[in-house]
Amino acid sequence: MTPPQEERSVTLVTVAQAVGVSATTVSNAYNRPHKLTPALRERILEAARELGYPGPSPAARSLRKGRAGSIGLLLGETLAYAFQDPVAVEFLRGLAEGTARHNTALQLIAALDAEEQAGAASLVADAIVDGLVVWSLPERHPLLRLARERNLPLVIHGSPRLAGVPFVGIDDRGAAQAAAEHLVQLGHRSLAVISQPFGPVRRARRRDPAKLGRPSYRVTRERLAGYRAATPRPTALDVFEVEVNSRDEGHRAALALLTAGPRPTGVLAMSDQLAIGALAAARELGLRVPRDVSVVGWDDSPSARDSEPPLTTIRQSLHDQGRTCAQLLMAATRGELAGEDLLHLAPWQLVTRESTASPPAKVRRGGTRRRGPVG
Repeated sequence: MTPPQEERSVTLVTVAQAVGVSATTVSNAYNRPHKLTPALRERILEAARELGYPGPSPAARSLRKGRAGSIGLLLGETLAYAFQDPVAVEFLRGLAEGTARHNTALQLIAALDAEEQAGAASLVADAIVDGLVVWSLPERHPLLRLARERNLPLVIHGSPRLAGVPFVGIDDRGAAQAAAEHLVQLGHRSLAVISQPFGPVRRARRRDPAKLGRPSYRVTRERLAGYRAATPRPTALDVFEVEVNSRDEGHRAALALLTAGPRPTGVLAMSDQLAIGALAAARELGLRVPRDVSVVGWDDSPSARDSEPPLTTIRQSLHDQGRTCAQLLMAATRGELAGEDLLHLAPWQLVTRESTASPPAKVRRGGTRRRGPVG
């Protein structure tokens, strides 16, 4: 066998000439092995190895088939976050289950991992996928615009809402209002919020309640609106924005909120992870939950049920939502998604446990009672 000249690139045709078969036969060795005898296929693959031929290009193969056989998850976080946050893991599990029966691979594209925006953009531009699930990007994010320019089927989870694009999530505003109403009806008049990031520029900081603006993350915006809708006018609502959804960030935020004056009697956290960090901060400050301060989480993750005390929280299933995203995207890639299938709001429930109770009597006497429904 004559080795190829160094200046010549090794192609499928090069292998065919070396073995003395057609280019179609070499292609069959990779793509349709059942059409060849085992001996012939092994002879072709051995020649390819000796010549340094890596095999057909996946991109070229997908073009021939008209299908990549994979979908992408455009994640508005780091790749590590997807495997560290228990709720994110549940979403990924649901997404994987929804694609498994279709013999489809899953490609993760983490928006926050690229050092430069150009790096993340190339990941989206070069991704060999049949469609994309977008998980919580801020509005007008450049990667979202690039994904739409590729004319790939899209399904969005959480943020943002785009006309004509399938959306999966919950009624975040209604759920947040229910969580805040629960504390107000218990008699709390000084509440604090540990908030998810407002936008792509992330910095842990207290926010002026009078100057919250319009967060570009839809989930953050809707939950803040729900909290505010439930709080009567005399109620104080302090807000601390975190950089990332983690227990450490919840701990840092709660320390800042609980050491400020006047100290809030109720804390509304936008995740169970943040709420568990707040429980740790309360213990560190010698505060008893719920006697001195009540804490409400979000998601009803296993850690919410196992915390001390168990968390009052908003129950939702990210696993089911991930599976719904996958099913919608697979239907869209087959051209089977009807116009009425664009909005999918999953169920939610306020689950009350031992982390919430009425505030101390002296605090209740200083506040203003409110009767009847809150809204």
